[in-house]
Amino acid sequence: MTVGGGCFWCIEAVFNEVKGVEKVVSGYTGGKVPGIPTYREVCSGLTGHAEVIQVSFDPDQISYEDLLVIFMTSHDPTTLNRQGADRGSQYRSVIYYHTEKQSEIANVVAKEIAPYYENPIVTEISPIGEFFVAEAAHQDYYANNSTQGYCTAVIDPKLAKLRKMHADKLKNVKV
Repeated sequence: MTVGGGCFWCIEAVFNEVKGVEKVVSGYTGGKVPGIPTYREVCSGLTGHAEVIQVSFDPDQISYEDLLVIFMTSHDPTTLNRQGADRGSQYRSVIYYHTEKQSEIANVVAKEIAPYYENPIVTEISPIGEFFVAEAAHQDYYANNSTQGYCTAVIDPKLAKLRKMHADKLKNVKV
């Protein structure tokens, strides 16, 4: 599964708590420029890449559909190219599908979630392109920097919301 919903540090932290998730890798995809993008280049908004995560999971423990519901409720899928203070196409809400079945499921989940939001869902659903792994400093960012200002101000509230809404799907329930 490959998704983007704002800064990859946030969604990586969310999915690292989900039961059945085996690995989460932060990276970039969806761009139109040649070469391997860097964080600085992607943050410029000029490469067309989105900050995303790739999630490896055990389908016997959690379904792709459940992962998408968690994704769609852990960020605001109604804001175009923006999550909180992060603005630009690199922060777009996007689901990159790897198979046609994933595309079908993503479209169903987006339609099912839509009534819970006041504004229309703007999450892009597109085929996966080449995925580039982000630099080492961006992997397990929250786990390695949880007391940093961005983490306490932005990621901690997302994790609190996750724990409240999806406690039954988490590895370790924290209150």
